Amino acid sequence: MWSASRGGAAGAALLGLLLGLLVPGSGATKSGAGLVTCGSVLKLFNTQHGVRLHSHDIKYGSGSGQQSVTGVEASDDANSYWRIRGDSQGGCPRGSPVRCGQAVRLTHVLTGKNLHTHHFPSPLSNNQEVSAFGEDGEGDDLDLWMVRCSGQHWEREAAVRFQHMGTSVFLSVTGEQYGSPIRGQHEVHGMPSANTHNMWKAMEGIFIKPSVDPSAGHDEL
Repeated sequence: MWSASRGGAAGAALLGLLLGLLVPGSGATKSGAGLVTCGSVLKLFNTQHGVRLHSHDIKYGSGSGQQSVTGVEASDDANSYWRIRGDSQGGCPRGSPVRCGQAVRLTHVLTGKNLHTHHFPSPLSNNQEVSAFGEDGEGDDLDLWMVRCSGQHWEREAAVRFQHMGTSVFLSVTGEQYGSPIRGQHEVHGMPSANTHNMWKAMEGIFIKPSVDPSAGHDEL
């Protein structure tokens, strides 16, 4: 059995903040080439299967019982927005370009939970379950994902991978689809190897303009 709950006012407030970034002079942009920066809100597109990373107030009926994470084909679903954040100690100031090899949290805008994985089997493929976890953006160390990309920084036009810091799996989709109550949505899970199923590209969103010169220096992987 799956279970559902109502989204709280915090999610609506976060969506309001997202829309507020459209105000002129906010230091954000909707489109154009460039880098993905900390604080940006975006949708992530799996290039192999054509779905966007998604979550909602529906919990898994097996495994952890935490909030489910899926992939959806629709491009206009507000439940597919994620905010780029650093770990609980900081390390990802608003507007700083995300470095290749940097650990980030992906926080679901409407529910305030973080993209998360752990040693539970996923419902359909028996890979590693991926869930959304925490409250108001605060969860635990299993919310951290390393951005795997080429070069110095995460470029918006480039496909990247997300490797889980705690268990080393890659955020993946392999095509399995759910039935009721989320019929047609794709299972998202963790896989141990890097392959075409775990390539993601930044799509629709509000991107914070870089606050520092990305050419000033970088960390090697």
